[in-house]
Amino acid sequence: MSSTPPQITPEVVAEHGLSPEEYDRVLKAIGREPNLTELGIFSVMWSEHCSYKSSKIHLMKLPTKGPQVICGPGENAGVVDIGDGQAAIFKMESHNHPSYIEPYQGAATGVGGILRDVFTMGARPVANMNALRFGRPDHPKMKHLIAGVVHGIGGYGNCVGVPTVGGEVNFHPAYDGNILVNAMTVGVADTDKIFYSAASGVGNPIVYVGSKTGRDGIHGATMASADFGDDADAKRPTVQVGDPFTEKLLIEACLELMASDAIVAIQDMGAAGLTSSSVEMASKGGVGIHLKMDDVPQRETGMTTYEMMLSESQERMLMVLKPGREDFAEAIFKKWELDFAVIGHVTDTGRMVLEHKGEIVCDIPLAPLADDAPLYDRPSMPKDEYKLWSKVEALGEIAESADIGADLITLMGSPDIASRRWIWEQYDHMVGADTVQRPGGDAAVVRVHGAQKGIAISTDCTPRYCYADPYEGGKQAIAECYRNLSAVGSTPLAVTNCLNFANPQRPEIMAQLTGCLEGMGDACRALDFPIVSGNVSLYNESKATGGGSAILPTPAIGGIGLLKDVDVMATVAFKTEGDAIWLIGGEGSHLGQTIWLREIAGREAGEAPKVDLTAERANADIVRALIAEGKATAVHDIADGGLIVTIAEMALAGKIGATLDVALTTASAFGEDQGRYVVTTAADAIVPGAVKIGAVGGDSVAGVSVEALRTAHEGFFPALMDSEL
Repeated sequence: MSSTPPQITPEVVAEHGLSPEEYDRVLKAIGREPNLTELGIFSVMWSEHCSYKSSKIHLMKLPTKGPQVICGPGENAGVVDIGDGQAAIFKMESHNHPSYIEPYQGAATGVGGILRDVFTMGARPVANMNALRFGRPDHPKMKHLIAGVVHGIGGYGNCVGVPTVGGEVNFHPAYDGNILVNAMTVGVADTDKIFYSAASGVGNPIVYVGSKTGRDGIHGATMASADFGDDADAKRPTVQVGDPFTEKLLIEACLELMASDAIVAIQDMGAAGLTSSSVEMASKGGVGIHLKMDDVPQRETGMTTYEMMLSESQERMLMVLKPGREDFAEAIFKKWELDFAVIGHVTDTGRMVLEHKGEIVCDIPLAPLADDAPLYDRPSMPKDEYKLWSKVEALGEIAESADIGADLITLMGSPDIASRRWIWEQYDHMVGADTVQRPGGDAAVVRVHGAQKGIAISTDCTPRYCYADPYEGGKQAIAECYRNLSAVGSTPLAVTNCLNFANPQRPEIMAQLTGCLEGMGDACRALDFPIVSGNVSLYNESKATGGGSAILPTPAIGGIGLLKDVDVMATVAFKTEGDAIWLIGGEGSHLGQTIWLREIAGREAGEAPKVDLTAERANADIVRALIAEGKATAVHDIADGGLIVTIAEMALAGKIGATLDVALTTASAFGEDQGRYVVTTAADAIVPGAVKIGAVGGDSVAGVSVEALRTAHEGFFPALMDSEL
């Protein structure tokens, strides 16, 4: 060991995000005082971002198995069977703190990181999605944040050649000081060519490939595990810098090597970089590792072991190869103009040993880093206490709308309902030529290349529901995703998630987290919709000037479904004048927590809508059957804004109006009752269990012209961002 290690003071320990109790655990684990490198390794592996120490005991209660599941949580991404010897591999992750500090690079590297999670397992990425949450549109920082995030997502995804096919965007003052940027990637692999991360084979070479290591992103995982103060801008150096062109080369090189038999294990270098990738590979395989840090490709001079191990430089992978396959692998990576270096080997010691400049600079047991990280059962506020704490007003009596048509125009131009075309037109959503349902519908659909089947993808969550009632909000997030996948005709397969919450050391925040997870779990079980991967992002709150405190609880859900034939698929657009309009799931009556209540009445009040999971499943079955039988000419689920907004969106997509045969009240027009759909069929069709409410035709909806609706719907983002459509 080095003879003069830096002194580890309580201040140094605190700077690394470890509590005094956690530092005592470090001392017990290694039997002595760590040096700075060893402390840094423990700090990132035991960070909230890497260890899930405040959420793991609750995550273990979620349903993760099913006949379609090949690999559930614990690997880089989830894997589900899509038939014909193929699998879909997918995951969603957060890049919230980096995107607030430096929106372009934060969002760009969020896309790059989730792509690596998927192609690490042998899949070719086929689609990207995102789920974005911003603060008040008129907040002084928000225009800068929106522009940076959108350009970052587009700048990376467009260059790497993977289509960004959809997503969601919400606005609320709770995100003023802490925006959310969640990225999702879906890939396709052969089931007999899926790669895992567990290292094995004593003596096998450990290989570093991709970009060189620099000093960018050091302490990124630690930064992502703390809330913001007034020093957010000072944390900019902890944000990684991405290069999508290198990532494209890395994808191709890895997939080419994966076509051989050379790889034993593979892991991307994401949060905590070389530390997390090497620790996770060794601990999963029950082996040890010995790394020679001098051999790590370095972008900067004079880098220390501490810097190399904690750097989060992008576009890097770690592999264990079969012995004797080094030259073969190196030739592939050199062809793609990427770095390749043998930096160590697998051992049988169960320890991480790092050698630098002829000295052993780290020698610690691996088990405590991964398997024995702190695990907390944080105090959680009981549901009745949470209800009092949340101060959600009772709904009370609601006066009827004075003008449903005028309210409709207002809602169509409101931040949470307005067209997102300004955003998605900046993304290349057609690259690869397999996108068969573009952004703007209920779910995106991507054809499996060379086949007739397709994968439907949706991201969903309604944070205002989750705040008012975490349990029902958690149920609704899963149910809405299930509904959107069903609305295009796909069979929902499985879920990934990104659980965005504030400080878990506050009992009211733990009540949100545990309540949402309970609701999610119940919904997944009832709908046979297991959770196979995910991410937890905590400490999403800000004490910065002008920022709010805690974000709304935001358990973002990403789901995929399977379409056997992409030609048998529904879209939201009205098709033919005279088609019958049907309502499935009953008339609306629930105005609590609705967009109408917020935008028109100026209140956020009332209970979140209840989710009847039995009805949810039954109604989805009806809709999928109508689509499969060719009877449905258009389908749209009823969500934000209620029935009349749903019909208006269908009219805008089809450029044709609707005539309704039912008298609309405020509740029936704008209620956000769950489990409901609007379906159109030929005029003479019969839809058992549904109510016929009108016909397609004309040039207006609820007395408002389609063109007036379009002007309102498409005007918000260009006006906000001072740009042309």
